[in-house]
Amino acid sequence: MFLRIEKGSAVPISRQIANQIATLCASGGVRPGERLPSVRELARELAVNQNTVLRVYERLCGEGLLEMRHGQGTFVAARTKRGQLAIHRERLVDELRQIARQAVGLGLSADELHELVAEALEGVEVAHPVAANEDPAS
Repeated sequence: MFLRIEKGSAVPISRQIANQIATLCASGGVRPGERLPSVRELARELAVNQNTVLRVYERLCGEGLLEMRHGQGTFVAARTKRGQLAIHRERLVDELRQIARQAVGLGLSADELHELVAEALEGVEVAHPVAANEDPAS
């Protein structure tokens, strides 16, 4: 599982991790039933505190995206609630609106913002995107 942390970002590290895992769940980058790295493994890989990863896993379990199985690890929930994916999508749209406001404040045009988004997407691994009308749980 490939996650990337922006240490200088204003977005808290735990939120960065949670958002990226939720995106992987929504896009099919991780499949239902797939085992995630252990808390210790992911914390070491990302060079963050284990408690940060544990809190993220617990939060995503509470939201129905992940399941923690005692003695086995953390897995992508077999049946992700469609509403939970919609919530994460809404959060993403809100974040994009904030970025758009910043761009407008800097005097950028819509075309310039589109160019910046395209530039940001370069090098980002995209795994089997889910079409807007497709059911990601199926």
